[in-house]
Amino acid sequence: MPLFSKNLSLNLGGLIMDLSTPHVMGIINATHDSFYDGSRVPGPEEAVEKAREMIEQGADILDVGAVSSKPGSEEISETDELRRLSPILEALRENFPEIPISVDTWRSGVVLSVKERFGVHMINDISAGTLDPKMFSTIAKLGIPYVIMHMQGTPLTMQNEPAYENVVDDLLQFFAERVYKLRKLGVNDIIIDPGFGFGKTLEQNYKLLSKFDSFRILELPLMAGISRKSMIYKLLESEPDQALNGTTAAHMAVLLKGASLLRVHDVAAARETVKIFQQIY
Repeated sequence: MPLFSKNLSLNLGGLIMDLSTPHVMGIINATHDSFYDGSRVPGPEEAVEKAREMIEQGADILDVGAVSSKPGSEEISETDELRRLSPILEALRENFPEIPISVDTWRSGVVLSVKERFGVHMINDISAGTLDPKMFSTIAKLGIPYVIMHMQGTPLTMQNEPAYENVVDDLLQFFAERVYKLRKLGVNDIIIDPGFGFGKTLEQNYKLLSKFDSFRILELPLMAGISRKSMIYKLLESEPDQALNGTTAAHMAVLLKGASLLRVHDVAAARETVKIFQQIY
């Protein structure tokens, strides 16, 4: 594989991130109700402390979100989303000007604001543009890397008996259609996230995990957001705060099947997993 494959590198505001080797994204949630309380930061001081710890542990990028997407959660207004995000993004840019920052949002208005005000480097959209018809054109206008994730329904409804003809084939068709539309608009830097836990049963999640390498046919970087999710702790009959060991096992599985980016709560453990993966693969 070329060192800088066109399809496996991202232009993050002039910084070229080579995803032919795995990278780690640290999760920072400006929410009070995210499913794992270890990722929550109530304000900018706590966000800076969390970010500093993650960067010291080897995070390559930080992903900041202000809207909980746990099953059953209801959305907040765009005004409230920006009210939560703004002080945290301002503090992170001031304290860590060199670290790439992604924002987890499905709203094009939020994207425009955080890009203009804080110069964020990437957008992580749990809806792949399905919840905001202006999102794709906004991403194209800004020329910013874009994560498209699959979700069946919305966070409020997604676990209401999710159903597929074939979960892997259905997602491949979904992503092929979304990528085609983005390419027509001139979007180059696209990352694929199958959306573990977003409108999938336990069995469907593990089907996606076992067939994760099927998404390599899209010839785009693959991101796995599997950290401490219910597919891990429910299988192991535990809770999110006891799911680190299971998360590490799942991370190694997706790395062996082609993941380029791990979105994680526990950066140090993920970085160790990547190091061992690189030694054996």
